[in-house]
Amino acid sequence: MNFDHLKDFLDTMAACRTPGNAVTVYLQGKKVFSYAAGYADLESRTPFTGEEYVNIYSCSKITTVTAAAQLLEKGVFLLDEPLYEYLPEYRHMAVKQPDGSLTEAKNPILIGDLFSMTAGLHYDIGCPSIQRAGELTGGRYDTAEVARQLAKEPLSFEPGTHWQYSLCHDVLAGLVSVLTGMPFREYVKQNIFEPLGMTKSVYHHTPEIEERMASQYSFVPDGADGGFDLVEAQKQGRSGKGRFVNVGKDVSHIFGPEYDSGGAGITTTMDDYVKLMAALAGKGTGLTGERILSPKTVELMQVNRLSEQQLKDFNWTSLRGYGYGLGVRTHLNQARSGLLAGLGEFGWNGAAGASAIIDAELGLGVFYVQHCLNPREEWYQPRLRNVVYGCL
Repeated sequence: MNFDHLKDFLDTMAACRTPGNAVTVYLQGKKVFSYAAGYADLESRTPFTGEEYVNIYSCSKITTVTAAAQLLEKGVFLLDEPLYEYLPEYRHMAVKQPDGSLTEAKNPILIGDLFSMTAGLHYDIGCPSIQRAGELTGGRYDTAEVARQLAKEPLSFEPGTHWQYSLCHDVLAGLVSVLTGMPFREYVKQNIFEPLGMTKSVYHHTPEIEERMASQYSFVPDGADGGFDLVEAQKQGRSGKGRFVNVGKDVSHIFGPEYDSGGAGITTTMDDYVKLMAALAGKGTGLTGERILSPKTVELMQVNRLSEQQLKDFNWTSLRGYGYGLGVRTHLNQARSGLLAGLGEFGWNGAAGASAIIDAELGLGVFYVQHCLNPREEWYQPRLRNVVYGCL
C-alpha cells in the first residue's frame, strides 16, 4: 500500500476546492493512513489537523440506519410491515397529484420504505407540520413528535413507487425513539457510540465543542448570491470559480434542543466517526471488539433495494453505477460508474463534504471530512473513491 496519491489529492482539494480537509483509512481493523491539509479557519490561517469537530449532516444517516437495523435484527419490526402499526398517524396518507389535488394513498408506507427513501416524503424543513411540532412542544421539537406531525404532509408519490431523498431517516429516528422509549440520542449513545468508543460524537454541540469546531464555510460561485438549498447542492453542486464564505457553525436541520435529527444531526471528529466505518467494514464488530450488528445485517444493508424505475430517480451525478440499500449507496455496476471501488462498496455523504467509504469484503473503512457546504460532490466524490482504492 502506498497512500501518496491520497495525500496529493487532499493537498489538491485544499488548494482550490475546500478550505481544509482530512481523511483516515482503516483496513481490517488497523489504521493505515491519516492526513490533513489546508485550513480549519481561513481568516486566521489556522491549519486543519483532522482533530476538529465538524457537522457531518447526512453522514448522520449511517448512524440512524445502523440504530434501526439493530431493532430489525432483534425482531422488533419487519421491513415489510406498515409504519402505521407503530406510528398510527401514518395509517391514512394523502398523495399530492401533479395538478395539486390530493388523493388517498393506495399503499401503506412500509418501514423498509423509510430505510430506502421510497416512502414519498419530502425534504421541506419549512413545512407546516414541522412548525406545528414546534408549537406543540414549546419549541423543543421532540424527535418522535416531529415524526408524528410529518404524517400530516401529503406524499409526493404512492409509497414504494419512486425514490426521493427526504426526511425518511428523520422519521426513522422518531420510530426508534418510540419503539425503545428513549430519546434517539440516548439510544444511539448506549448502543452505538459507547460500544464503539465514540466519545466525541454528539447530536447537539455545546459551547465547549463549538470552540473546537472548524469554521464552517460555503462555496459561493462567482455571480451567485450565496443562497442555495443544502439538499439540492448535495445532489449537484455548482462548480466553477467562486469564493468561500464563513456561515457560522449551526445546522439548519436541527430545529430545537430535543430534536435529534436522524438525517443531519451529528457533530463529531474524523477519528471518532471513522470508528463506525471501521465497525461496518468489520461486518458489525468494532475496534473495541464490541459487536453492534451481525454480519448478515451488514450484508443486508448493502443489498440494492431499488427497482429499475426507482433507479431512474436515483440519478445523482456522483452515484452513477450505484443503487441504494438500507440507507446507503451500494456499488452495482463498475462499467457504468467507471470506478475502482469494489462491487458492494457502500456509504453516504454530507452537505458539508463529509464522506464514508465502506467495503466489508476488504475490511476497508474510510472517513473523509471537510467543513464546506455546497461541496460539489460530482467532482470530488468519484475521484476520492478512485484514489482510495488505487492506493491499496
